[in-house]
Amino acid sequence: MTQPDILVRPDILMRNVTAITVDPERRVIDRAWIAVAGDRISAIGGDGDAEPVGARDIIDGTGMVAMPGLIDSHSHAGHGLVRNAGAGLDSWFDACEEIYARGSTPAFWRAEARMTQLERLRGGITTGMTLLGGGADIYRTDDPIYGDAHCGATAESGLRTFMAVGPGRTPFPKNYRQFSETGQARDVSVGFERQLEVSEILIDRWNDLLGRGTGVCLVMPVYYAAQVADADARRQVVEMGEAIMDLRRRKGVLFTQDGHRDGSIALARDLGVLGEFALLGHSVDLTEDDFAALKETGASIIHNPSAIMSVYGRCPVPELIEAGITVCLGSDAAAPDRGYDMFRHMAQCMHYHRRHFRDPAYLPPGKTIEMATIDAARALGLENELGSLETGKKADIVLVDMRKPHLYPPVMPVTRIAHFANAADVDTVIVNGKVLMRGRKTDHLDADDILADAAEQAALAFERVGLTHLLEEPQEFWRLARQPLPG
Repeated sequence: MTQPDILVRPDILMRNVTAITVDPERRVIDRAWIAVAGDRISAIGGDGDAEPVGARDIIDGTGMVAMPGLIDSHSHAGHGLVRNAGAGLDSWFDACEEIYARGSTPAFWRAEARMTQLERLRGGITTGMTLLGGGADIYRTDDPIYGDAHCGATAESGLRTFMAVGPGRTPFPKNYRQFSETGQARDVSVGFERQLEVSEILIDRWNDLLGRGTGVCLVMPVYYAAQVADADARRQVVEMGEAIMDLRRRKGVLFTQDGHRDGSIALARDLGVLGEFALLGHSVDLTEDDFAALKETGASIIHNPSAIMSVYGRCPVPELIEAGITVCLGSDAAAPDRGYDMFRHMAQCMHYHRRHFRDPAYLPPGKTIEMATIDAARALGLENELGSLETGKKADIVLVDMRKPHLYPPVMPVTRIAHFANAADVDTVIVNGKVLMRGRKTDHLDADDILADAAEQAALAFERVGLTHLLEEPQEFWRLARQPLPG
């Protein structure tokens, strides 16, 4: 990181902000100023500190909180155009599988990424980890063109995104449907080797998170004990893990998994796929062996408090933190019942665990903000670059307009941010030293065009697989429950 130098002429000077720094001292600086030179924070000061002069752009942050850009550590590409489909969870998963494998085109993945990045930008998310598919372990790695479409949209948005790519679940081969530019369809059969080859191609093309903003990491389906009880099945999974870990080591990339629970983390350790490079999604109903595996390997946990899996089981976040395990926050968006509003997920996180312990003291507001900033940066191996407002770090900064009835009176800014703020309160977003949104205007992105494209590509995808009926809202959504209440 660069050294602080008050004499450096800044490109941007933010003034009169309340800075929630999330720095090692967890300072909250009233009437602060923040100077940005190039792509980094060049200086931070408070009332009485001399401001640098000659800034090209001065931003008056009166009434605003400045905080590090939010980090969403787990989400799914594709889901944004499927999130409103289906009358139930099973039909929604079926729609994901059909559309991702047999109904999507590069235009689909590009349209979804453009819409998602716009939603993230407007909500103050500056960095995210996104699986290229999912739902039913359907990752679109039969050809690089789908990942190219996603990463191209990320680069245009100016945000940072780790795109997670890898093979689907055994057995192989996997069947995909590809479409020509004229709409002609052809079915292809893809083996594990091809999916790994495509993943390597995408890493070589796009892995530049701190530059272009397009990072790439690897993903592998979660396996449970019953699925590898057979010796031959276990051998196949072990060989898969060895090949993925070999590629990970050669390229120096991260690794993530989606859906751990009830002993699967200990199994992942035994399969040889855990280490400080690993981020493990959901992770509910963990066992003592799971805790031991996490402490032994240094893997991090991604908590998704708004996800359906957190209804089926509980991620023991306070216990994990007490054990010294890094826990970060993810949206698991988009999906049938959640989006990318990380403020909403912070509030959900606090209420989720306080209800479990029946104690409102659990997970204080400051810790929850850490989970979406510095703790997430640590899990990504980027705590020296992202996750806090410190001199020399990347200038990923969000200004939240606190001059709102639901954010008043103007006291206790940390509590107000964690409990009461929402995505619509974000006023200004700076990433890599560039102003991407100011006054909620995103001049480099045409919102009308993005939304029209998203609607068109979603409709085409559902039509290709004959699932347009899933877009009709069922009458049962007006009922209290599927079954009468007892008594």
